[in-house]
Amino acid sequence: MLSVIIPTRNSERALVSTLACLVPAALEGFIAEVLVADGGSRDDTAIVADAAGCKFTVLQGSLGERLKAAAASARAPWLFFLRPGTILDPPWVGEARRFVERPAPKPCAATFRRGAPGQAALRDALSLLAAALGAAPRPEQGLIVAKDFYQQIGGHAARAADPEAELIRRIGRRRITRLASIAFAAR
Repeated sequence: MLSVIIPTRNSERALVSTLACLVPAALEGFIAEVLVADGGSRDDTAIVADAAGCKFTVLQGSLGERLKAAAASARAPWLFFLRPGTILDPPWVGEARRFVERPAPKPCAATFRRGAPGQAALRDALSLLAAALGAAPRPEQGLIVAKDFYQQIGGHAARAADPEAELIRRIGRRRITRLASIAFAAR
């Protein structure tokens, strides 16, 4: 199962749309918990998280430190890092479940394809071509990774300018599976 980790700071509106796309997976029992690692929001982010049944924690420090602390407290064997405002296509649940349940010969992770709902076929083809040519996944695509593998590679770097992208770089493109569902930003 998954522990979803969402870093926030003044993210109340973005958080609503992201939490909404997680509901089907939570109802199926695929999501064990949602951890909101907040960096000191002054809006109603805490109220949104509480209403959705998330574990809301205000953590001091850099984004990397907040993500690493949340991962350390996660109960599930798989971590799903997701930015507030990211929405996933409905088939994401089945694809993610197949990914985490399949026996993996070596440590790996997964992300979703970048895109937009109803995206033109040409743009979708260009996105797939970029991925095939080795374009690295981006943090807004989400990242599913086994907790033990995450710990083995040292988790998020506390001092990295972009700890999410830096973690993806350390995992490496060859160990990242691209799932077919699309991740896109809420408008």
